[in-house]
Amino acid sequence: MDKTRVRWGVLATGGIASAFTAELLKMDDAEVVAVGSRTEASAKAFADRFGIARAYGSWAELAADPDVDVVYVAGPHSAHRAAAGLCLAAGKAVLCEKSFTLNAGEAEELVALARQHDRFLMEAMWMYCNPVIRRLAEVVKDGAIGEVRTVHADFGLAGPFAAEHRLRDRGLGGGALLDLGVYPVSFAQLLLGEPDRVQADALLSPEGVDLNTGMLLGWESGATALLSCSITADTPMTAAVTGTGGRVEFERGFFYPERFVLHREGREAEEFTAGDGDRHSLRYEAAEVMRCLRAGEKESPLVPLAGSLAVMRTLDAVRDRIGVRFAGERR
Repeated sequence: MDKTRVRWGVLATGGIASAFTAELLKMDDAEVVAVGSRTEASAKAFADRFGIARAYGSWAELAADPDVDVVYVAGPHSAHRAAAGLCLAAGKAVLCEKSFTLNAGEAEELVALARQHDRFLMEAMWMYCNPVIRRLAEVVKDGAIGEVRTVHADFGLAGPFAAEHRLRDRGLGGGALLDLGVYPVSFAQLLLGEPDRVQADALLSPEGVDLNTGMLLGWESGATALLSCSITADTPMTAAVTGTGGRVEFERGFFYPERFVLHREGREAEEFTAGDGDRHSLRYEAAEVMRCLRAGEKESPLVPLAGSLAVMRTLDAVRDRIGVRFAGERR
């Protein structure tokens, strides 16, 4: 691998693939050399749009390209296991979109494949790579708010989404939970780890996916997290963490924040910012992947595989409580 420029392949051509590719093209140490899709026409259109040299009409062709160092897997949840697994088996490093897979079993299979082939694998939980979220983790670890007692977080979109939309498609892993709820769950588990107890309730669609879901997670420490996600309501999208010695508050867009405010009794409120104010950028996760590859690391300390597996187990537990199973799912 060229130590100056990491060569990326992009698997899938949807909205998040477009956003990530646009960020890569702004980075001097990244080069997008190929794109792969299920159809050559889709890959060619994407390649023409972004000036990418090679367009493949199959995942296998992209995975076999000797000039690709790492593949960004950006398809629907239902495709993650197959697409990322194909790339790992072909010897590629992989950054796989969240939610990592449909369920914890598939996630475990991907981790096993990465270790079998001695390849880098990371879930694209860009929130964990955001400098403000990284600072939050440090502040909480350092005891600035004492022992964490409660976490509140929500992520909801108003919709409405038609029955044929991917967010309502059981075959694609649709519903609010895997697309949006993964953020509040990952936020809580970043600070508290995997919960000991999971309770949940939801409104389901006629297709059998969750439209509106509330979660209550509990830990033996006494901490609790009250989380929600929705594809029927534009929620505040805020977050707060309260401890025995203070609290931290995030404004709308907690999963890509530009600041948070720390409140402690008897002290002035303290504001923590990213510095550059580039809250929308996906470049932080791209930079972390490339740092790991240059260092020869097989997983990221910012987005560890054990953490991704733990989040998938929690999402599975929530789905068990609310009665959601995906079409063709193996569990």
